[in-house]
Amino acid sequence: MELLLRHGKVYQNHGFAEKDVWIKDGKIVKVGENLDALPGIGSEAKILDVSGLSVIPGLIDIHTHGAVGVDVNSAQAEDFEKICRFQASQGVTGWQASILTDTREQTLWAIGEYRRWKQLPHEGATLLGIHLEGPFLAKEYKGAMPEHLLKTPDLKLLKEYQEAAGGDIRYITVSPEVEGVVEAIPEIKKLGMAVAIGHSGADYETARRAIANGAASATHVGNAMRLLHQHEPAIFGAVLEDQNVYAEMICDGRHLHPGTVRLILKAKGVEHAVAITDSIMAAGLPDGFYHLGVNEVVVKDGDAKLVSDGTRAGSTLTAVRAIQNLVKFTGKSLAEVVPLMTENPAKLIGIYDRTGSIAPEKDADLTIIDENLEVVYTIARGNCCYPQSK
Repeated sequence: MELLLRHGKVYQNHGFAEKDVWIKDGKIVKVGENLDALPGIGSEAKILDVSGLSVIPGLIDIHTHGAVGVDVNSAQAEDFEKICRFQASQGVTGWQASILTDTREQTLWAIGEYRRWKQLPHEGATLLGIHLEGPFLAKEYKGAMPEHLLKTPDLKLLKEYQEAAGGDIRYITVSPEVEGVVEAIPEIKKLGMAVAIGHSGADYETARRAIANGAASATHVGNAMRLLHQHEPAIFGAVLEDQNVYAEMICDGRHLHPGTVRLILKAKGVEHAVAITDSIMAAGLPDGFYHLGVNEVVVKDGDAKLVSDGTRAGSTLTAVRAIQNLVKFTGKSLAEVVPLMTENPAKLIGIYDRTGSIAPEKDADLTIIDENLEVVYTIARGNCCYPQSK
């Protein structure tokens, strides 16, 4: 498919300028002015006038457990495809399936369904790979994790998972204070996974050692995490201080107060923050009873909590709402917050060479939004177009 986007406000180099974007065979060919006059653009090219609209890199959600009635842990390949189509309606061109801590058998089953999804005819956002949230996590900060399945590092098991995934486990969350985790981080990285620290009550020194050993990110900072104290900065303080580690943020107004979002961004800068949804199967659906892995969840007024004890369990947030909230909470411009769900997550999980910005030879992953920051079109790997679901 060949497509020419004309007269859009195109996001490049952290700013907007009116330009055209030429797309062919799923790739961006050229970005510039008056491209329709260039030789080489085929007569069959579809021309889409996006005057007055903002063209940004496709949104990337690296931490989500499901949507539209599908839970990642129990999803079949065809169910992953449902999430892909929904994600595209929300401006997402790429997402990671976050597998909540589960049994070895169920985790391998979920990984197998991911591999089967890769063989299916596909529409919508691309499933980029897998995020393992656990099982090497602290019981005291388990959140929605089943406590009896948490364990100390097992590199043999992790290698089995990665081999089953064909190398597509890109990201894993671990707790630094769990015995053996800090020492295991370099070996986990050798398996091809970016390491995030979270679900943790680690003290400052232990968290610093984890970062020094190669932890690249922190999972939903401020949630399921020991918080800052003036005498003991803890993991929260270590993450805020260190510019070598990214900070995930759930910007739904529930998990983090808007003032906390502003504080994190002041500490990290927009270069080292990543917006996530941490969404569950209830995203895109009304209030009611759902599940998250092995847990029963009730959603009331859009707020997801465990039935058992009221612990908050993921969110019903969508990616485009996260971007809208970032602008609302911080007063920053769209140009300033775009990297939090494009460039930064792409760099974190090692795919920035092919997506995350608008540049020639990169995948044609684009989100087109209006002045109210609502999705008008999503273009995923050159496939146009996925309008927003109402």
